Amino acid sequence: MKKSDPPISVSIITQAPKAFIWKALTDLDTMKAWYFSNIDQFKAEVGSKSSFLVENEGRQFTHTWEVIEVTQEASITYTWNYPEYPGFAEVSFNITVIDEHTNKVTVSLVVLEDYPQDIPEFKRESCIGGWEYFMGRLNSFLNAQTT
Repeated sequence: MKKSDPPISVSIITQAPKAFIWKALTDLDTMKAWYFSNIDQFKAEVGSKSSFLVENEGRQFTHTWEVIEVTQEASITYTWNYPEYPGFAEVSFNITVIDEHTNKVTVSLVVLEDYPQDIPEFKRESCIGGWEYFMGRLNSFLNAQTT
């Protein structure tokens, strides 16, 4: 992923209530159910920091986040980097009301500093696939909880 790339954006449409979507995006225990099960701490407050390890094919990725913007029940943005590798991005989740029963949830990733191109997990296609996977999990989680 390079800062010259366009932002990555993946959306889902859900019948889940806005408050429940917000809880799924910001409540630690709820996040563990669909996102990363090993997140050790998370608060939807500007300045809140989280860090947790993910290993893949012998490579370690310490996900390090800092919340930089919160609009209650509408959007949250946090920085995303890995101390083991160069690169820096911002990830935003946004909830958009479509009608009284339907909401759109969009995740967007903007690369601010290039990630190494020789590591498969940092290829654009891998990142897109990862966000499609997580947004699919979020959609399934929301649907299972609201039906």
